[in-house]
Amino acid sequence: MEIIEGFRLAKVVLSRQTSADFYSVSATLRQRLNKMFGTEDPEQAVRQIINEVRDRGDEALFALTLKIDGVKPTSLEVSREEITNAYHEVDSELVSALKLAAERIRAFHVEQRDSVGKGFATQGLSQMIRPLGRIGVYAPGGSASYPSTALMTAIPAKVAGVKEIILASSPGARGVIPSTTLVAADIAGVDRIFCVGGAQAIAALAFGTESIPKVDKICGPGNIFVVLAKKLVYGVVDIDGLQGPSEVLIIADETANPGYCAADLLAQAEHDPLASAILITTSRHLANEVNRKVERQLETLSRKDVAAESLKDRGKIVIVASIGEAIELANLYAPEHLCLAVDKATTYIDRISNAGCIFVGGKSTVVLGDYIAGPSHVLPTGGTARFSSPLNVTDFIKFINLVNLDEATVKKLGPAAIAIARAEGFEAHARAVEKRLEDNL
Repeated sequence: MEIIEGFRLAKVVLSRQTSADFYSVSATLRQRLNKMFGTEDPEQAVRQIINEVRDRGDEALFALTLKIDGVKPTSLEVSREEITNAYHEVDSELVSALKLAAERIRAFHVEQRDSVGKGFATQGLSQMIRPLGRIGVYAPGGSASYPSTALMTAIPAKVAGVKEIILASSPGARGVIPSTTLVAADIAGVDRIFCVGGAQAIAALAFGTESIPKVDKICGPGNIFVVLAKKLVYGVVDIDGLQGPSEVLIIADETANPGYCAADLLAQAEHDPLASAILITTSRHLANEVNRKVERQLETLSRKDVAAESLKDRGKIVIVASIGEAIELANLYAPEHLCLAVDKATTYIDRISNAGCIFVGGKSTVVLGDYIAGPSHVLPTGGTARFSSPLNVTDFIKFINLVNLDEATVKKLGPAAIAIARAEGFEAHARAVEKRLEDNL
């Protein structure tokens, strides 16, 4: 891993220079895009996919699934029988683990829901809270399955009171969604599941097809095509954000366990070659120890090549003079995951302003947050923690304002409204209020 000395240089390196939806595109991918869509630009390809699904519905979904995924599903929707059978294909220990995770995720978000409030009313003004009617969850699939994503997106929506939850996921090599994802979706309370992935799934959820109903909001992470599709359909539907490659920033002092730090850096690096794993420490000795342990632990990983590429291109070890400097750099970087592996870690929490999730102390590994701690693991990436939040129940509710004024209030407020309306050049606005004042005379 690259070692950076000093606060000033680190500040330059950790300043976000690119937008949150930046992705590099390999030459191989560009060639494949050109062959399929006549363009090497991923966004142009996604636009084509969206237009096809919007115009041709299910027909386009079948054609694109064959074209992109190389499989021809017999049906877009997964039947109840297939979901029931999936339980027989998943190890009972894993089913129990998924149920435990679901209980903890649900409990956390119930507490959050109950703390949000129930609306209010005062002086003829009030606010109502209503859940969204239907949301779409995207669970990445294809070569791998991510049952945890189904839990972490659908359960907060269910807790918020969303009436219908639709899940879409890519077919695997056999042309079906992996059984683990089906089981997790069922445990989470998903209402309907569709075997379609990528940008075409996002388009289907946004516009609706003969089989897939249009949703109000789309949630869940995905590859470059999913992220671009979510960006392009925003406005037709709401989205939870543009989640990019995973990232962790660890602040550590001389008391930190170097083996833990190395393991947590590698846990993020094995996600994706574009993942970022960063250590900021006040201890040169710890920096060197962590670097050595990363190399040693890397050798035994099944995803060694992925992790190695991530660490080579985006792995950083920063040595600074104080924890204060480390925190300033962390707030500048605004990481998805921030670990405080320092003495008296809780005393520094109030100084953190930008992070998706904070993991306090050496025992609180990000991996537990990924799967089972409780809060949703769908977090802001790419520096967007400066202004956005983790996925939570407020993502699935909306507020409606009510105005119910009596004659006395209209008489009191009317002249000021008239003055402002005429200052803005809206005579009809002013007269609408004047008519009510005249009727009150």
